[in-house]
Amino acid sequence: ILDLFIQNIIKYCFGTEDEGLHQGAIEETMLGICVVKHRDATDRPEDIGIVLKGQLVLHDLDNVALAVAMLFGLMYALNLTYPSELKYSFEVLQKVVMELDGNTLTIIVFLHLFFYFVEKL
Repeated sequence: ILDLFIQNIIKYCFGTEDEGLHQGAIEETMLGICVVKHRDATDRPEDIGIVLKGQLVLHDLDNVALAVAMLFGLMYALNLTYPSELKYSFEVLQKVVMELDGNTLTIIVFLHLFFYFVEKL
């Protein structure tokens, strides 16, 4: 279930050494995590960074989990609101995965989680 929600927040940038390919993907991202890998690479990504308003604000992070925690920290410190198209994805991460204020799910998120688990039974 985490993959379903996190795919909206993480953007994978594939390509060659050409920095321009990655910059274009970064500029069109309003808020999220950018993972840079070569097309033929199967191991660790070359770079993991945080994008805010089309700008790479942090990079060279060790892993995606750290990037998610840093993204939440930046959003809190800068008093940013969740983008409307990612509101429910961030709510699931915040309340279900990170267990912050998890007793107050919105009805939309609760129903999506409920039906997801019912289908798995």
